[in-house]
Amino acid sequence: MKKALTLLVVSLVMAGLLAGCGGSSDGGAAEPADAALKITGSVSTEMSWTEAELQAMGAVEAEYTGKDGVAQTYSGPALGALLDEAGVSDGATALVMVAADDYAAEVALADLEGCDSCIVALQDGGGLRSVLPGMSGKAQVRDLVEIQVK
Repeated sequence: MKKALTLLVVSLVMAGLLAGCGGSSDGGAAEPADAALKITGSVSTEMSWTEAELQAMGAVEAEYTGKDGVAQTYSGPALGALLDEAGVSDGATALVMVAADDYAAEVALADLEGCDSCIVALQDGGGLRSVLPGMSGKAQVRDLVEIQVK
């Protein structure tokens, strides 16, 4: 009886430790519990960042004029820097910007080449958005949570 109880306690402790590891089953890096943005797909390393981590990166300002004709200035890390950190694969051709409500907009990678003002902006009330000046309003995704590289 004592041996069975000891095995039960050890099993429960091990299950708790394993559950708390948070790593992926494929041996990849653990995603922070409060990750605000992740880059997945055709990359060397899938990445994720919290809002605080994104805020700590060098900020770039970008101006975007909405469909109402009002120009607004946004600030956040350069999209290119985030993609460089993840290591976009040579064969990749597009990005899919995914919002928290599953809205998605696809942008050709070729359209982003040389776009120093394309950023992931930190919204005033929290959350993120893509700001891609000169591109379709559909590509300006609010509440951005994931960038899928295809």
